[in-house]
Amino acid sequence: MSDQGVDERAAVRAFLARVGLPGLVDVHTHFMPERVLRKVWAYFDSAGPLIGREWPIAYRQAEDERVALLRGFGVRAFTSMLYPHKPGMAEWLNAWAAGFADRTPDCLRTATFFPEPGAESYVRAAVEGGARVFKAHLQVGAYDPNDPLLDPVWGLLAEARVPVVTHCGSGPVRGAFTGPGPVRALLARHPRLRLVVAHLGMPEYTEFMELAERHEEVRLDTTMAFTDFTEAVTPFPRDPGVRARLADLGDRVLLGSDFPNIPYPYAHQLTALEGLGLGDAWLRAVCHGNAASLFGIEARGGGAEAGRGGAVAGGAAS
Repeated sequence: MSDQGVDERAAVRAFLARVGLPGLVDVHTHFMPERVLRKVWAYFDSAGPLIGREWPIAYRQAEDERVALLRGFGVRAFTSMLYPHKPGMAEWLNAWAAGFADRTPDCLRTATFFPEPGAESYVRAAVEGGARVFKAHLQVGAYDPNDPLLDPVWGLLAEARVPVVTHCGSGPVRGAFTGPGPVRALLARHPRLRLVVAHLGMPEYTEFMELAERHEEVRLDTTMAFTDFTEAVTPFPRDPGVRARLADLGDRVLLGSDFPNIPYPYAHQLTALEGLGLGDAWLRAVCHGNAASLFGIEARGGGAEAGRGGAVAGGAAS
């Protein structure tokens, strides 16, 4: 490991020691087929229209090195968030993700979908094959979550109680179906859906917090929130009342990072959360306890290979 890698690992480990954490559970990390990832990185390098600004990728190492980095940071379980941008991709991506999870036992088996004929069938196959989390990217996929082709998919996932990490906020660039409106309509039909709103729903932070307050199965992930990079253009509301609401939602906020596609060191996400001043109990819940409960990750040595069940997190921030 390079000196930089050692220093970064030391910074994360120091955070764990300060807060009193056994490790981290990161629900928003990206692993995908190499040729797909290279295209994603090229898009970031070009500051494409869905990015809107310069965005240097911090972690371009080979796949095994990136896995080793997460483990070195003390990440006990993570995901392989991947997503299609057109029909005909999702089932192939799911097959790759299943293979990645098989060879990477601390990765929560991840899957995805797209509004297309056959989506219900391959989503059912993924669930029956052990998928523990799904990714839906409304911005990149440019689809309405209320597309009739997806209604049986959402119903199946709600019934199976499998969480879906969903990029539905309008950051960094507004999409045709981003924002709280489409998600509000979706939850009206599927109120038991375990929806994890990525990036705290930025920039519509307060609207998505309201959805979480109204729907007990809605959660928020912290991905890139409160970092210097995000605060420069999409700051979290300064109103102390909004921050208090986030504190009250502490049992349903989950750590996410966007690793490796971040323009700063991994530890910065953690220190940004620490800087909110919401207390060590809140941090322990957000960075480990809530996701460990949601995914049934055992307190010691269970890793991501523990059972798919697990009670809904509650009261962890008290």
